[in-house]
Amino acid sequence: MATNLTVAAVEESTYIVTAAFTDEAGTAVIPATIKWTLTDIDGTVINSRLDVAVAVPASSISIVLTGDDLVVSGSRTRIVTVSATYDSDYGTGLSLKAAATFNLENLVSVS
Repeated sequence: MATNLTVAAVEESTYIVTAAFTDEAGTAVIPATIKWTLTDIDGTVINSRLDVAVAVPASSISIVLTGDDLVVSGSRTRIVTVSATYDSDYGTGLSLKAAATFNLENLVSVS
């Protein structure tokens, strides 16, 4: 289930999506791996943002979207999907997955 972000992104501007990671007990965890993908509502990958690896995993990351990530063409809905793996007392390489949905604000004139 995706989280619906209430603040729209402005076309071709900058938009930051923050992802925080917790384990099964709700405790902050630093994942071993993190990657994210940006798509439209139809699943089309936007601006080649497919499985973008986060170089330095942390318990909270900021995904910075700009310019071509936020071009209005076709659907004005974008989805950031985050996948991570972490280790705990319950196992190694456990999966974390989440998605955030947001809309683009279409400007009358963008230059």
